[in-house]
Amino acid sequence: MGLIPISLVLFLHIFGLIVSTSPLHAQAKVFNVVNYGAKANDKTDNSAVFLKVWNAACEEEGKKEILIPAGVFRTGPVKMNGPCKGQMLFNNRGVLRAPSDPQLQVREWITFQYIDGLTVHGLGTFDGQGAYSWSYKKTSKYLVLPDTLRFHFVNNSMVHHLRLIDSKGIHMMFYGCYNIYVDHIHISAPGDSPNTDGIHIALSSNIHISYSTIGTGDDCIALLSGARNVNVSHVNCGPGHGISVGSLGNTQGEEDVTGLLVQSCMFTGTLNGVRIKTWANPSFPLTASSFTFQDLIMNNVYNPIIIDQEYSDLSTYPEQGSSQVQIRDVKYINIRGNSMSQVAINFLCSEFKPCQNLELNNINLDYHGRGGPAKADCTFANGVAYGTQNPPSCL
Repeated sequence: MGLIPISLVLFLHIFGLIVSTSPLHAQAKVFNVVNYGAKANDKTDNSAVFLKVWNAACEEEGKKEILIPAGVFRTGPVKMNGPCKGQMLFNNRGVLRAPSDPQLQVREWITFQYIDGLTVHGLGTFDGQGAYSWSYKKTSKYLVLPDTLRFHFVNNSMVHHLRLIDSKGIHMMFYGCYNIYVDHIHISAPGDSPNTDGIHIALSSNIHISYSTIGTGDDCIALLSGARNVNVSHVNCGPGHGISVGSLGNTQGEEDVTGLLVQSCMFTGTLNGVRIKTWANPSFPLTASSFTFQDLIMNNVYNPIIIDQEYSDLSTYPEQGSSQVQIRDVKYINIRGNSMSQVAINFLCSEFKPCQNLELNNINLDYHGRGGPAKADCTFANGVAYGTQNPPSCL
């Protein structure tokens, strides 16, 4: 076998994939929250204990593991801050359960921030208990509800083998993060639960999501302002609104979104498959570019392939304008399955900044409803088509 590059060796060392007798791989010191007074009775608020344990572990040199053992642990909002003196592992083997009340105007439930070299894992569950709050959200779209698991300015880290259910808001959020690996995550909420997105990514780069199942009432995965170099593979999405870029262009100062690869994923019963959406009015200038959607299966998806540059709030802005977001260099390769609407491909681009360099390559999407076979619609869209084109390309 040839030599392993030094960079790969360092990566494997960081994430514990090479067994070594060096100090880097010394046994982690375990901080069991029960030993510090946490109660697994599904009643006691353990947030103060969790914060105390985190702070104690963070201040100690070396590799540390915070252990949530089997049992149901209630906790209010907890914010676990770094930087820490060594690698941190958060091992959840139990159920962390949020309060059932809406916690009005609280934006976060469990947060990790300013940490380098964090691992969150354990086969445990984060239960947001969102059902009681969703009725409030359905009557007030401006209501702020807490996200379940947030990562702020976390680098070189892993999140794996976890279950997140019934978030009040978004299930998992990455903001200002770099070099994150997410795999074997199961995210679940009812298809009619409002704004319970699976994973949001903003102002973050080198994010890898794989071998996971996400079914919610909104986007399975969404890329927002400043998301760069995101790789999504082997994800089962549904129910929900699919995998989305955006919405973009609604706020002054948003950053470009670039470098997305979505491959080997399946969408089942979703509203959308792969979607790019930008605001029509108001809209601020930025670029969304270099996206590849490849080897995807669409099962009973209403909008398998869609670009929507007329996304808007008509109640607030009844006069639509043309989006100032430039979409370019987008490839759709080897996408097959069936559409629940006759328009299986819909490129509704901006008159002010038409879509550039779109590519359709081997598309086979059937439609068996009324009105005839599947079709593609293009508005202000420029590009090319290769190979099988079902429906016939409009480019």
